[in-house]
Amino acid sequence: MSEPVLTLTGVHTDIAQYHILNGVDLAVPRGGVTMLLGRNGVGKTTTLRTIIGHWQTKAGSITFDGTDITGQTVPARARAGIGFVPEDMGIFSDLTVEENMILAAVSGPLDPARRDWLFSVFPPLRTFWESPAGTLSGGQKQMLSIARAMAEERVLYLIDEPTKGLAPAIVSTMAGALRKLKAQGATILLVEQNFAVARALGDTAAVMDDGRIVWAGPMAQLAEDAALQERLMGLSMEAH
Repeated sequence: MSEPVLTLTGVHTDIAQYHILNGVDLAVPRGGVTMLLGRNGVGKTTTLRTIIGHWQTKAGSITFDGTDITGQTVPARARAGIGFVPEDMGIFSDLTVEENMILAAVSGPLDPARRDWLFSVFPPLRTFWESPAGTLSGGQKQMLSIARAMAEERVLYLIDEPTKGLAPAIVSTMAGALRKLKAQGATILLVEQNFAVARALGDTAAVMDDGRIVWAGPMAQLAEDAALQERLMGLSMEAH
């Protein structure tokens, strides 16, 4: 087994007066998709935002690609190769789709070959390339949000609930895009409440409760054990 691309060791994070993460230990293998699962409010989003640096750790350490990044800024973590897709999409509504994508290419101009590949993954991007992002549908905005993180090849992609509130056809498109990204050898840490999507995409899984990881292992093992799902996650996951 190769070294994990990302390791959280005893990570604690506070938001205002609230203690959200209570000693998170998490190892994300290089390559493939790791699902970060659990009931609502257990700290999944806070974990992603702590990894990218939106929230600073109160204690513990974060190692990425062999380097301790615990004290690094958000831009430094992005330059190191971490892409982040927030739950609220994080797009610029007044800018065109093209301008959103140009801003997302932090290393230089958007590579035309990469752009064309993204058009093949998300065809609406080509259709609305010169349109303001604010005029897109909800599903199209989510496509743009994920495409922005994919504007350049990243070592690690952090993606927070990409299928939340989307129609089944758009969910299928999202799952297909993430599958193509995975096929390129990418490493993805994915928060997802749709258990069918998690089962289809995940290679490994980590389940959170009360601000810590309470179970980690192969996604297939969790998917095949209904009693384990019930014990770890109750009925909040969408099993169909």
